[in-house]
Amino acid sequence: MNILVLNCGSSSIKYQLREMSEGSNVLKAKGIVEKIGLPMGDIIYRPTGKEQSMIEQPIPDHTAGMDLILKALVNPETGVISSLSEIDACGHRVAHGGEYFSESVLVDEDVKAKIQECCALAPLHNPANLNGIVTMEKLMPGVPQVAVFDTSFHQTIPEEAYTYSIPSKYYREDKIRRYGFHGTSHKYVAEKACKYLGWDITTKKIITCHLGNGASITAIKYGKSVDTSMGFTPVSGVTMGTRTGDIDAGALLYIFEKEGYNYKEANDFINKKCGLLGISEKTSDFRDLADAANRGDKLSKLALKVFYYTIKRYIGSYAAVMDGVDLIVVTGGIGENNPSVREEICGKLSYLGITLDGKANLTREDRIISTPDSKAKVMVVATDEELVIATDTARLAQK
Repeated sequence: MNILVLNCGSSSIKYQLREMSEGSNVLKAKGIVEKIGLPMGDIIYRPTGKEQSMIEQPIPDHTAGMDLILKALVNPETGVISSLSEIDACGHRVAHGGEYFSESVLVDEDVKAKIQECCALAPLHNPANLNGIVTMEKLMPGVPQVAVFDTSFHQTIPEEAYTYSIPSKYYREDKIRRYGFHGTSHKYVAEKACKYLGWDITTKKIITCHLGNGASITAIKYGKSVDTSMGFTPVSGVTMGTRTGDIDAGALLYIFEKEGYNYKEANDFINKKCGLLGISEKTSDFRDLADAANRGDKLSKLALKVFYYTIKRYIGSYAAVMDGVDLIVVTGGIGENNPSVREEICGKLSYLGITLDGKANLTREDRIISTPDSKAKVMVVATDEELVIATDTARLAQK
């Protein structure tokens, strides 16, 4: 089956075409459409085994963007399929499924209505995700559409972990609670690690650390998510590239009043101006931040120290929540590619009986990086959220 995977943002579309068969998958092409709605946009197209291309032109809306994607895939010279009829199904990443969805689903009118309801919970993401679904229904009528939710894996979190200390009417009436995100990544790397180790995931206690510009930590007990650092929105938890992470709400109220921020300005502040960028006053890019820290920049050093500290704090709290830990998995762009990050975080967990193998930690591949005598294992595992979407889409479309 050929599966088109789409991740629609407010002004961009990430895409992949994968050929899925039992036990294997082949990436045929991938790319991104950017600057949708601006005077000049662009589409990057990377067919496997062929040269990358980029076209700049106005892209007024998502329909125009997706039309460009489909035309690139069937281009007589650079395309990877001869006809759109070869696309068997389309999988969509959807940020928020609320309490409605604990697994991926085939899209129908009821599913679209529920995704629309959840737009109030994720106003920056769900409208774009839903727009992607509706657009593909128009461009490719009759082709199965599947929604894969960032929140679904975390629907097993118990009420004591998802309930906020606010009047209960706000949960009853507005569904304000911890939801968590990055669920596809946390589930994927935990299962992948256990398969690598030959473990039964239903007998293990695992802490997964998805470390990228957006970062989250999840406690997985016996195969189920029991707590996660992100909450009602992706803003809470560990310090991130531009998001605050955990902060006293009173401090935010003080800042908002002092600066005279309206809702949009306050939202931009906590999502785009804080985190590593806010502390360092320089950058949210981890590579540039590390370079500045190595050159002796004090605020860049502080930003990194805060980043490491908040992650270690969550690891410790989740070990307490699960009464122990058998495995810590590190993934995401920062986690997979920076041995120094893993050393700073997992090399200082001796109270859990964890010791790192310095040589093994230099890897950028899936492997164990703890010593044989470490009480809990530590692994680096590459995540692949698009593969999760493609796998779920193929499974549901075949039904």
